Amino acid sequence: MSSRMLTLGILAAASLTSLLGGCVYYNGMYNANRLARSARKAERDGRTFEANGLWGQVATKAESVLVRHPTSKYAHDAGLLRGIALSRLGQCEQALGPLSALTTAKSNADLIEDALLASGRCQLALGNFTAGAAAFNQLLESKNPERRREARFQQARLLREAGQYPEALTSLEGQHDLRAERERVLALAGVGRTTEALGLADSLMAHGDTTKSWDTLVVALADVHPAATSALLDRVLRLPNRPPETKVRMLLDDGFRLLDIDPVRAQQRFREAIKLGASGEAAGRASLALAKLDLKRVTRPQELQALSDTLKRLAARFELVSEETARLSATVEEVKRVATVVMQDSAFGDLRLFFAAEAARDELKSPRLAELLFRQIPEQWPVSPYAPKAILAAQQLNPAWADTARSLLELQYFDSPYLATVRGDATLEYRQLEDSLGAFAASLAIRKPPVRRAVAPDSFPRRRREPVSGGSNVPELQ
Repeated sequence: MSSRMLTLGILAAASLTSLLGGCVYYNGMYNANRLARSARKAERDGRTFEANGLWGQVATKAESVLVRHPTSKYAHDAGLLRGIALSRLGQCEQALGPLSALTTAKSNADLIEDALLASGRCQLALGNFTAGAAAFNQLLESKNPERRREARFQQARLLREAGQYPEALTSLEGQHDLRAERERVLALAGVGRTTEALGLADSLMAHGDTTKSWDTLVVALADVHPAATSALLDRVLRLPNRPPETKVRMLLDDGFRLLDIDPVRAQQRFREAIKLGASGEAAGRASLALAKLDLKRVTRPQELQALSDTLKRLAARFELVSEETARLSATVEEVKRVATVVMQDSAFGDLRLFFAAEAARDELKSPRLAELLFRQIPEQWPVSPYAPKAILAAQQLNPAWADTARSLLELQYFDSPYLATVRGDATLEYRQLEDSLGAFAASLAIRKPPVRRAVAPDSFPRRRREPVSGGSNVPELQ
């Protein structure tokens, strides 16, 4: 074979290899685009599960093109298509990397606009409002009406999530599909136009909008206006074909949202959940929540016995909340015991009562009971070095008692290390008091579960009383 024929053969083989390679990544992109079209159609038809499967294949095909042919003319398109697919699958953190190629891509306009939409949605999902707005703004004048409408809707949604409710309502003008109307409900509630928001919700329901999207709307509205959410929930619960377990879950969530703003309505929600939930986990959680509401209203130690009995019954009946219930019951029992048994001549009685008051405040969430116990300390142990600390704690729980507390502190405990600390002068005596208090707390923490027997004299650190400024005594550890 002549050298000329050999050269021609080599060139022909190289051309064939190049052609085959080009066919491979062209076929890869063709298949990825075909799958993307099928995924979009499945989304439009409401076949979400099928659409997700197709988008997963798109991401795989596009990545294959990128890995095998990173320098090909299809690489930019493959990167953008992979980012779009990942965004549709909700994998926004992974999608934004490929979508960043928008700044250098030389792809066709349709793909670039789809990528802008995907980027904007992901930036919004991740809370990057500025970047999301920048992406949507580029599409507001798109020649494609579908993408233009989507950009306007997403811009309104972004404004609402950013708390710019009036601007969101302006952006929603002229949009009247179901998504836009639901978004308008949220924006109206956000600007305080609750009656209009609920009226619009009633209108949507009256026209047969009974899809599961109302569950999502209830959750979204909860971040904007909990009271309006509760009113909307009343309407949603009346929709047909609502599974009982869904109703129970929504009632429980509403009750927990209302705890701080409307305890009476929260109590009503928990009772409704118990009625629907029978003896399941939801009933246990609702029953425990009701017991905690009762604890919050306790004002005297004598009221704790009935609650202790209730908690014991709940712990025995509802296994899934038994551990928390048992722990709360043990705390109730300990606070009740200390509050009713510890007397003025009890060893370390002031410290025991102080920790019982803290437990009532922090664990039982019973502010009135905690205030009562804190105020007992200066009454029963007026020379205790911890009396000023107890007065300050009671004052925080009941600001209406502030004037009386201030007079008491100034008259009897002016030289207390605790008042010096409040004035910005933390003394050595203050640190000694806190160290002693911490050591006593640690000794309580390592004790065995309560046993019905007398406490040995050496069970706790001994206190040597030494006079300090103001006539108080500082307990020190031996």
